[in-house]
Parts: sequence; C-alpha cells; structure tokens
Amino acid sequence: MTQTSDNVTWLTPEAYNQLKAELEYLSGPARTEISVKIAAAREEGDLRENGGYHAAKEEQGKMELRVRQLTQLLEHAKVGEAPADDGVVEPGMVVTIAFDGDPDDTVTFLLASREYASTDIETYSPQSPLGTGVNGKRVGDDAEYELPNGKKATVKIISAKPYQG
Repeated sequence: MTQTSDNVTWLTPEAYNQLKAELEYLSGPARTEISVKIAAAREEGDLRENGGYHAAKEEQGKMELRVRQLTQLLEHAKVGEAPADDGVVEPGMVVTIAFDGDPDDTVTFLLASREYASTDIETYSPQSPLGTGVNGKRVGDDAEYELPNGKKATVKIISAKPYQG
C-alpha cells in the first residue's frame, strides 16, 4: 500500500517487489521485444505509411514513460509494513463508509495510490477529496469532504481493515 508525502512513497514490501519486477521486465525483456517489432516493421519499407512501425514506436514511448515513472517512484520509496488493524483510516486500508449516516447507503473502497487501481476493489487516492476527508479518522467517526460542486458531504466510517491483496 502506498502513501505519498513530499515525493516519498510508502510501500509495503510486497508492493515494492511487484513494482520492481515490473521495472525489471520493462527495462529488459520488454525493451528487447519492442526493438524487434520496430526492426521488423522498418524492414517493410516506407516508414511514412507503415502503421506497424508507428504503432510499435508509440508502444515504445509509453513503455519508456512507465520505466521513468517506476524508476522515480522506487528511488523515493520507503518500504514498511502494512498498516495496523487498529480501526484508523490510512493508506492501505479497505474502508467502508455510510453517506449521511445511513447504514444502508454504504461504499467500500481501498485508500491507496493509483499503483493499486488495478485491484478488484474501487480505489481512492489519499489526496482525493474523499481520501483527504477520511484519512486519519477512526471507525465510528464522521468525516467531511468537499464535493466537485463545492458543497460539503459527511460520511460515517463504518470499518477500516488492512488490504489483503
């Protein structure tokens, strides 16, 4: 799980290892694969009208951007353990909230960075309005956050448990 603070990203050992493995793949085998694709497309002739070549170059650009993102993220990472199961909302927790205190109108989400957006649970950034509102609150507390229209909304923290991905 992650929490970003002044260019420092807190990661669990599992998250760090997962991101490091992705970086190693993109920096090694994936680079070789894309180079082969580009070379094969280049051999097809006129590059101005070669869709395969342009697609491979675009894929290469996206991959290199991800390599830079991962490199920066891992350079500034602090590795620690998952948050304690103490009922305090913090990054790395699966949080259930009730809107306006209505126990039947609930939402459950993971409070984490976008690196976890591929999980099977909805993910909210700790820097999002809702994330900022609930971060640091305890189970049973009310939390207020600002809606996109500028109005305030209140939610009650129903549960907060460490994510078990």
